[in-house]
Amino acid sequence: MSLINDVRERVTALAADNATTLLTAGGVVGTVATAVLTGRASIKAYQILEAEKEKHEADPESLELTKVHKVILVGPHFIPPVILGASTITAIIMANRMSAQKAAALAAAYGMSQKHFEEYKTKVSEKLTGPKQNQVEEELAQERVNRTPGHESIVVVEGEVLCFDQPTGRYFRSTMENIKQAVNATNAEILLADHVNATFFYEELELPATTWTDEVGWNRDQLIEMSYSTVLDPNNRPCIAIDFKVLPKADYIPKNY
Repeated sequence: MSLINDVRERVTALAADNATTLLTAGGVVGTVATAVLTGRASIKAYQILEAEKEKHEADPESLELTKVHKVILVGPHFIPPVILGASTITAIIMANRMSAQKAAALAAAYGMSQKHFEEYKTKVSEKLTGPKQNQVEEELAQERVNRTPGHESIVVVEGEVLCFDQPTGRYFRSTMENIKQAVNATNAEILLADHVNATFFYEELELPATTWTDEVGWNRDQLIEMSYSTVLDPNNRPCIAIDFKVLPKADYIPKNY
């Protein structure tokens, strides 16, 4: 009995953890199955109606089938695809609703983490000022560079330097002037459109979007401010590590939009 209860609990936990995936899979399978059952029901209904038509032609005195009688004859064959179709629609709606709830929960968690991080940074800046604060930031940037692979795949051309984006953990090549231009362009877009997502900034740096950059951004309440640290990559090449002084927010779109 203990083994059965243990298995039941594990299955329940697995189903709860993968509910969205299971519902989505059910929606896909249900869509295909509904189409197959509908096709079969249509063929069967056609055969039944043709048989009744032939009977009427053989015996012209027999009553011709009305629409109601036709529905009574073929209706039962369409019950399974209708039920399965309704179940499929329900599964798709539930999967979408659960995905939205998870996204909202993740956004809330990110917002809380961001708030705590900003409070921590504020408290540290109060205790450490000037050169000491800069030293801490540069040491943190250096550690992030040291533990992040990928620097060896970046070929730096003349006039550019190796750069490391700390928020997304990516290397790229650019110049300090190009980075500042990307900041200015993004801030100008914020002032023009009231808000902008982080992908806009990274596209200015010719970096592809990520799931995170698509979900967060800035508005007029907080324009972009960057911090820059000069560090060395594991091959002792000069590297500019960039970071946001205030991270982009998940709830950056004003409520009036």
